[in-house]
Amino acid sequence: MFIPNQVLFDQAKNVISKSYSPYSKFKVSASLVAENGKIYSGVNIENASYPCGICAEGSAIAAMVTDGAKVIKELLVMVDHNITTKECTPCGLCRQRIREFAAEDLPIHLCNTEKYFKTVTLNDLLYMSFGPDNMEK
Repeated sequence: MFIPNQVLFDQAKNVISKSYSPYSKFKVSASLVAENGKIYSGVNIENASYPCGICAEGSAIAAMVTDGAKVIKELLVMVDHNITTKECTPCGLCRQRIREFAAEDLPIHLCNTEKYFKTVTLNDLLYMSFGPDNMEK
């Protein structure tokens, strides 16, 4: 199976079992490469009060920022193949969260635990986005 970034795929697969998703059972993980070359991973964390949950992409970004990095260079999002055999993209909130730390041409690899589906850019998912560069004078 072709995978654009095997290291990111392996990292995401290694942590997906740590997903805390007792309500939906929808396990998601994300791994990213930051500008410092380090890889950061995260999983979704649900809460009985659904809006209070944290998506996998947000968990990975939080780990990156906590370590002092601020720019995402590549991202992989993975869903458990037992849940769905279809590609899953970041939710709308995560797309905007990703935009805060990435350029519009950021490659985002969509996978499940057994298969690579495709690579899209952030611009594909969040066309004509609002980001930090819009705040510049």
